[in-house]
Amino acid sequence: MLPITEEIFRAYATDGFIIQKTMDDIPTVWVSPSKLKEVLHFVKNKVSDPYRMLQSITAIDERQRRFREGQPESDFTVVYHVFSFNRNQYLRLKVALKGEYPSIPSICSMWMNANWYEREVYDMFGIRFEGHPHLTRLMMPVSWQGHPLRKEHPARATEMGVYNLTPELQDRELNALTFNPEEWGMKPSEGDTEYMFLNIGPQHPGTHGVLRVITQLEGEEIVDLVPEIGYHHRGAEKMAERQTWHSYIPYTDRIDYLSGVINNMAYLLPAEKLAGIVVPDRAKVIRIMLMELFRISSHLVWYGTFAQDIGQLSPVFYMFTDRERVLEIVEAITGARMHPSWFRLGGTAMDLPKGWEKMVSDFVAYFPKRLKEYDNLVMKNGIIKARTKGIGIFTTEEAIEWGATGSNLRATGFEHDFRKATPYSGYDQFEFEIPVGANGDCYDRGMVRIEEMRQSLRIIEQCLHNMPAGPYKADHPLTTPPPKNATMHDIETLIHHFVKVTWGPVMPAGEAMIPIESSKGNYGYYLVSDHHTNIYRNYIRTPSFAHMQMLPFISKGYSVADLLANLGAMDFVLADIDK
Repeated sequence: MLPITEEIFRAYATDGFIIQKTMDDIPTVWVSPSKLKEVLHFVKNKVSDPYRMLQSITAIDERQRRFREGQPESDFTVVYHVFSFNRNQYLRLKVALKGEYPSIPSICSMWMNANWYEREVYDMFGIRFEGHPHLTRLMMPVSWQGHPLRKEHPARATEMGVYNLTPELQDRELNALTFNPEEWGMKPSEGDTEYMFLNIGPQHPGTHGVLRVITQLEGEEIVDLVPEIGYHHRGAEKMAERQTWHSYIPYTDRIDYLSGVINNMAYLLPAEKLAGIVVPDRAKVIRIMLMELFRISSHLVWYGTFAQDIGQLSPVFYMFTDRERVLEIVEAITGARMHPSWFRLGGTAMDLPKGWEKMVSDFVAYFPKRLKEYDNLVMKNGIIKARTKGIGIFTTEEAIEWGATGSNLRATGFEHDFRKATPYSGYDQFEFEIPVGANGDCYDRGMVRIEEMRQSLRIIEQCLHNMPAGPYKADHPLTTPPPKNATMHDIETLIHHFVKVTWGPVMPAGEAMIPIESSKGNYGYYLVSDHHTNIYRNYIRTPSFAHMQMLPFISKGYSVADLLANLGAMDFVLADIDK
């Protein structure tokens, strides 16, 4: 098989494409705006083992960047990540744009999930996508002034002046929340049929947080719907630009706030790749054990609330009690519970404490019996089956088209897990299976997650019995903070420690992204360094964002009650959508 860069060059040899070398070794090709759609169509449909999934679209404001050797001149760069399952490989396409508010052709006609990604780039950078069917703000209020991820936009509230909510401004803000069906291509009536428009949320228990779903109904049947996101948006990517590479770690915990250190891992892997840090074996296994504990913790929250969404009230109390057992282990090891921020550049904050084996061993012995009880209580319940089987069905091809990953993709029968496909942190040394479904409905999405908890127990047990000796952090000058005991030897080492803690490490210039398998699916940080103590650009690819965009597709033709089953089976986190 030819390398993808060579296939592109053979097809477009005279069009001045540029290959960029990156730290993560993802094939990266610069294309002109006029050739963008043609090249994307080529890699999606015509190359051998095509790149069928559009993972993300994002942008970089290049106007303050200093280190861009080998890259074409641009004011803004739009970045496309596409993935080939057969090649098990990413391709990164980049387009250089000039001007204060440039434009680029939309690819919504090529990938269904391009819609929200393009709207996000427009919202954050002001880049327009020609031909987009509904290019409006996605995260920010429609009345927001400016585009937050442009470098001239303030990064702190103190730089923005006093906010004064006058009566006139309040009226404008309230009017901006009014839903106009015609703007979304919906008709208030058709023939003798008059549709009802029902707001579900943003304050509704079934939406699991501040999410607004505007439904177009004919009786109880959903004709169409619009998810309105952004209520939870707090600028996690913007905040990265004023944080050091070390001080940003606690912010990552709050993205998928149910998955704890899994968030740290998605961020640290590309950061360690940029720094050239090799993590010791003991640190790798400690990380894996903590991540699998958090996978179980996250799935338990999903399991209980999923049953509650459908009307079964008891399971959530039992499952949250078992989740407490997991969080007690996490607290004993890290000192914190939901947001320990415990992983560090090069390893972990500290070594495992004495007695950790007993707590982990007790949980591994205890939990399988509880999962069997939950099977009888929930998944074998006739009402649960009636409410979830045959509901919200999508195929493997549709899942890939929409960018669905994780359990939602595997429920269609497609076996793909980044822990197996592109192993990181030593996952290739562990024995575990990849659970898959068959029907791609709400019930199968649930069954896959339940089996994943059993597989996580297998991994944790292997960590328990095969924990390697050695250091818990890499001996590398860019690890932060350096070992404290070394500071007592001489003043130079003490100064080095102080500078690294206060200012953070100076990361080599470059860019990297290493996707991981989070509890929700494909999760990755695309990091750009400009040889500085601060992060130049931090893009977060979250699975919940892609999954929520699917909601209209999998809900049309079903009832309002089925919508809540669809939302529950999706397993999303609002902060994971909104960032």
